[in-house]
Amino acid sequence: MPNMQVEGVCYVNDALEKLMFEELRNACRGGGIGASLPSMKQIGTVALPGIVHQSVGFPDVHSSYGFAIGNKAAFNMNDPEAVVSPDGVGFDVNCGVCLLRTNLNESDVQPAKEQPVQAMFDHSPVGVGSKGVIPMNAKDLEEALEMGID
Repeated sequence: MPNMQVEGVCYVNDALEKLMFEELRNACRGGGIGASLPSMKQIGTVALPGIVHQSVGFPDVHSSYGFAIGNKAAFNMNDPEAVVSPDGVGFDVNCGVCLLRTNLNESDVQPAKEQPVQAMFDHSPVGVGSKGVIPMNAKDLEEALEMGID
């Protein structure tokens, strides 16, 4: 893809690789826009300003909106051109992946090890049927979908 900042890499088996190339060929014949953009092209479009090392497609990779599902990338937030894309945190399906920015450095949380991550998980409503410290009923869910969460 033109303007890629880094290379795109896919970690897939032979069967998925074949499907990805088939998806790409079909899109090239008929165009492909929006969510129908092939996952291979989406991996290329994720090479956004500030990306570090690679745009990676994991074995579950498949087309979505901006980022393919299963597409991961890291961005250097010290780069003034770097972006934070909501596509990379599952905004389209609210899959329980949340973007959180703090002023903490790795050295600030390293002594605590998993405690901060576990605390965030315990306080975030995630998964179907899971329970956290925030009780939610149907009305609460509807309000969160309409208004967002605090």
